[in-house]
Amino acid sequence: MAIVPDDKDWTWVLERACDECGFDPAVAQFAEIPRLVRHNVKAWLGMFESRSELATRPDDSTWSPLEYAAHVRDVYRIMHARLNLMLVLDDPEFPNWDQDVTAESQRYNAQDPEVVQRQLIRAGTAFSAAVEDVPLKDVARKGRRGNGAASSGFTVRTLAIYALHDPVHHLWDVTGQAFSA
Repeated sequence: MAIVPDDKDWTWVLERACDECGFDPAVAQFAEIPRLVRHNVKAWLGMFESRSELATRPDDSTWSPLEYAAHVRDVYRIMHARLNLMLVLDDPEFPNWDQDVTAESQRYNAQDPEVVQRQLIRAGTAFSAAVEDVPLKDVARKGRRGNGAASSGFTVRTLAIYALHDPVHHLWDVTGQAFSA
């Protein structure tokens, strides 16, 4: 059985807690997001240290820890780019990003774990710093996904919350570690 592409609209996590990973958007105050991102990056580093079989999938339909880590790295990169667009353009439409196509084309599971780890640190740190540097007057700036969904609109604040949930959720996917603020 192959990996089934995730086509769910996860924007609901902006309104209510995630029953799976425990992420609660109510505790993700904008000023706390940089710290929470750095906390998440540290937790991912622990996953690298404690796993010898990073490229092993638990079953045919689930990504390996290495694939999840490469995806998280790219989430931080993509969200950083989207944040930058929101800060320089009025209501930009984000280019579409298909995470499943990227995982295949970039061969996530064949990437060097040490390189992925360094890149994840760099991407998470850069995203955290970018969020930290957002002037308060710009937190309500808008942007939207190019998928046309009614829930495709974000503010800088909700984009940062959405971007935080994804790596938190995937850490739970890999380790079972629930979100803690």
